[in-house]
Amino acid sequence: MFEPGHVHRANIPGIPGQQEFSIDLYYEARPDAKEGTMLHFRMVGEIGGKHFEEEFEMHRDTAFNFASVVSKVAVKHGLNPNNTLIMRNHKEYDLIFEDIRRVLGAEPGETVNFDHLEKDGL
Repeated sequence: MFEPGHVHRANIPGIPGQQEFSIDLYYEARPDAKEGTMLHFRMVGEIGGKHFEEEFEMHRDTAFNFASVVSKVAVKHGLNPNNTLIMRNHKEYDLIFEDIRRVLGAEPGETVNFDHLEKDGL
């Protein structure tokens, strides 16, 4: 489920061989005096019955790599690496991508600082 600034992902409980999870991802732009505009994320939920919450930020120019970073955070908290949180519904992914672009006021073709990729890769 997607709504601007929030994505919810959960599996269907009871399907054999599937890991149970329910995860909410919230995001918003925040100014940073040193780094410029950052996209702040808060992930909260349960994976395999264990609660977790984690916050992180990405630079404005690298925030579009969010799916990779979100996946790493989920795996760190116990999600099987073969599961995917973002790409299960490509239309919804496109909506998230466009919403992040709107939140950041970003335009296609803007330059990327490659140092930010390393910093934001978790």
